[in-house]
Amino acid sequence: MKLLYKPIFWGYRATSGLWYWARRRFTPAGQALVVALMVAGALGVDIENSQTYQSFALLLALLLLAFNCSFWFRGRFSATRTLPRVGTAGQPLPYRVQVKNLTANNQTGLTLLENLADPRPTFDDWLRFQLAEGRRVQPFRVSQRRSRNPFRLAKLKEAEIPPMLPQGVAEAHGEILPLRRGILTFTGVTVARPDPLGLFRSFIRVPAPQTVLILPKRYVLPPVALPGSLRYQEGGVALAAHVGSSEEFVALRDYRHGDPLRHIHWRSWAKTGKPIVKEYEDEFFVRHALVLDTFDEEPNSEVLEEAVSVAASFACTILTQESLLDLLFVGNQSYCFTAGRGLASSDQMLEILASVKNCADQPFEVLEHLVLNHVSVVSGCICVLQRWDTARRRFIRKLKELGVPLLVLVIVPPGGGISGAGGPLADAPGTLHVLEVGKIEEGLRKL
Repeated sequence: MKLLYKPIFWGYRATSGLWYWARRRFTPAGQALVVALMVAGALGVDIENSQTYQSFALLLALLLLAFNCSFWFRGRFSATRTLPRVGTAGQPLPYRVQVKNLTANNQTGLTLLENLADPRPTFDDWLRFQLAEGRRVQPFRVSQRRSRNPFRLAKLKEAEIPPMLPQGVAEAHGEILPLRRGILTFTGVTVARPDPLGLFRSFIRVPAPQTVLILPKRYVLPPVALPGSLRYQEGGVALAAHVGSSEEFVALRDYRHGDPLRHIHWRSWAKTGKPIVKEYEDEFFVRHALVLDTFDEEPNSEVLEEAVSVAASFACTILTQESLLDLLFVGNQSYCFTAGRGLASSDQMLEILASVKNCADQPFEVLEHLVLNHVSVVSGCICVLQRWDTARRRFIRKLKELGVPLLVLVIVPPGGGISGAGGPLADAPGTLHVLEVGKIEEGLRKL
């Protein structure tokens, strides 16, 4: 099968590369001229009965003149980009670029274009996407609007460069719209100048490698009564000192790294000459588990991206409360990250979620095993799942039998649903919620 798809893949790479080059090289007027040239060429084939070929010759001459003028642009530049540390998918990211003219001539009429790392997928990733798209096609139905290009990383906005004197510096204000979470890689900038006819642009590329981390998109959640209550924790005073309550003073002991300053017994320190802290027992506080289902064969699935966004929304909400949050998911191995007051911040949790990848080579039971080994210390579980199949229903049933309070959210493709109704949660209304891609925010408002 791969051999059949190889020519299509290379055709895709060639056409996408040509389209990218044409959109950057031709100005809007130049693009209109190219379209007119193609129309004139199609209509002017019959030169005996039509005079359109004369228009074709004129348009072609203008295009060749503009192309030849592009070779006259000479210049040397340096560029320094000032980027924020992080951005957010779906939100514009403004920044500044300082461009220096390294020549002895004035430079005017310049435009700054950003160069990103090639977003085109490998053959295996492209093939997985095409096969997944084919499986989603419903027979005897009018096909729905095709989803956006999953491999496109960002929308770029051109920036005008103010006129520069010899050895002068100008500041351009750029803006980029990240479309996906993860690391966005800049390879450099391109200084462009149109030809005198304003049809074709000359390029001078300036290396300026840089990266920025794009965080997942988040949704505003309504006030949600999260499952669970205070639970006894064996994490010790160092963990309970930041959230929850410690009921009973036990004894004094030597200071250990991580103990809070407010538990230091100052009189004992003055007597012994070394830090002494008060020790408590019976630490109780709320601790939630946020379980993220990453099991998907398609690396750029919209369902996976929305699942990560929903998890990020809950992470930001829970970490503003007096509780801890354990994020559990499976990538190339099993992960459990704990955040809360005094341990890690919501920003750190979002950075972890920004780097989550799909898991295609392990069974769902790996996540089940990870969660079941962890539920003894949590007050409740928030499960963000990508489907509602037998394996996931069995997993939820086991959690319910253990008495773990649950909030289950199942992300489904546009127009999709779940089979088997509520399954193990049929007798617990309000516990299971189905969120459809494209209507996630609307579904979250109903929680």
